[in-house]
Amino acid sequence: QVQVAESGGGLVQAGESLTLSCAASGRSFSTNAMGWFRQFPGKEREFLAGITSGGSTKYADSVKGRFTISRDNAKKMVYLQMNNLKPEDTAVYYCNAGHGSSFYSLGYRYWGQGTQVTVSS
Repeated sequence: QVQVAESGGGLVQAGESLTLSCAASGRSFSTNAMGWFRQFPGKEREFLAGITSGGSTKYADSVKGRFTISRDNAKKMVYLQMNNLKPEDTAVYYCNAGHGSSFYSLGYRYWGQGTQVTVSS
């Protein structure tokens, strides 16, 4: 069982950067894949970035080159560094813990409450 909680959202100007943090609990954290998703109003959550227990990363095309996911297993933390933010990045961002170690385990269980990111033009 893993619990996650996001922090670090807020209001920024277009072109600025923001780092989201996700604190996780649970003995299996180091063996879980972790990911970040976002949700626009009235839309389904979409995958943004994932990191396996071994440190491999995967990104959605919409954020590749602008967003970076990382993890600190000792601290049970996952981060999403977001650079060159755009107004269309405005959404609620969610941390997700996979039920296994691979990317395929992401998006099903163990969600945080979400954190709002608003990018003004």
